[in-house]
Amino acid sequence: QVQLVESGGGLVQAGGSLKLSCAASGRTFSSYGMGWFRQAPGKEREFVASISWSGGISYYGDSMKGRFTISRDNAKNTVYLQIDSLKPEDTAVYYCAADRVFRPTMRGDYWGQGTQVTVSS
Repeated sequence: QVQLVESGGGLVQAGGSLKLSCAASGRTFSSYGMGWFRQAPGKEREFVASISWSGGISYYGDSMKGRFTISRDNAKNTVYLQIDSLKPEDTAVYYCAADRVFRPTMRGDYWGQGTQVTVSS
């Protein structure tokens, strides 16, 4: 069992940056594939990025390439999502997810509660 707790969301002006964190509990964190999704009001949940257990492989949603960077620190049981050049359309709840087996677009065996990101124009 893995528990995921996101943090780092907030209100930011367009053009700014945020770094989201997802702290995981569980002894097997380092073997899990990790990723991020987001859900904007009235829209379906959208895949943002994923990263393999070693951090050596990462994937991004088609519209996420360039401004989003996923990383992980297995010593801290934490995965990060750096978002640069934020746009109002990035406003969403961002969810952390974990898979027991790494899948590029994530199945989501475990989910966090989400952290709100709001970008003002």
